[in-house]
Amino acid sequence: GPCFLQIFNPPLRLAIVGAVHIAQALAPIAGLAGYAVTIIDPRGAFATEVRFPDVTLLDDWPDEAMESFAPDRRSAVVALTHDPKLDDPALDVALKSEAFYIAALGSRRTHAGRVERLKALGHADKAIERIHGPAGLDIGAVSPAEIAISVMAEMTRVLRQPGAAAMRQAAA
Repeated sequence: GPCFLQIFNPPLRLAIVGAVHIAQALAPIAGLAGYAVTIIDPRGAFATEVRFPDVTLLDDWPDEAMESFAPDRRSAVVALTHDPKLDDPALDVALKSEAFYIAALGSRRTHAGRVERLKALGHADKAIERIHGPAGLDIGAVSPAEIAISVMAEMTRVLRQPGAAAMRQAAA
């Protein structure tokens, strides 16, 4: 007889490293867009349920927290602390995963330093190129909320138009 095929995609997930102001804006926006959000920050004073209602809070060191988050191809990872001691271990784990979007805040100079440190950890250039840095589409964002919107927009474009970013890079 007839059969019905229903496809169940695993949920979209977002790991945000750094319980900072931008994270406070990004978490609810991502939630509205259908992501299950996890905030990773070992600094307990920042990652509180008052500041981050309805999200998973992990206060382990970022590499351990990322191992338990276990990013897959339906996962995004955004590092927001500006602190290499926190961002780098998370990016290290993310780069070894199939996460569809990996991004980190910081200027181009900050990003250049990050690239060198990740190379020292054994990551190839091709892998490091997966990191969107500075994070977000260039929309002239200034406030934490605007930066969160630019990151959410870039994450959405990478999810929905996987080829678009590669074509833009080739054209540049």
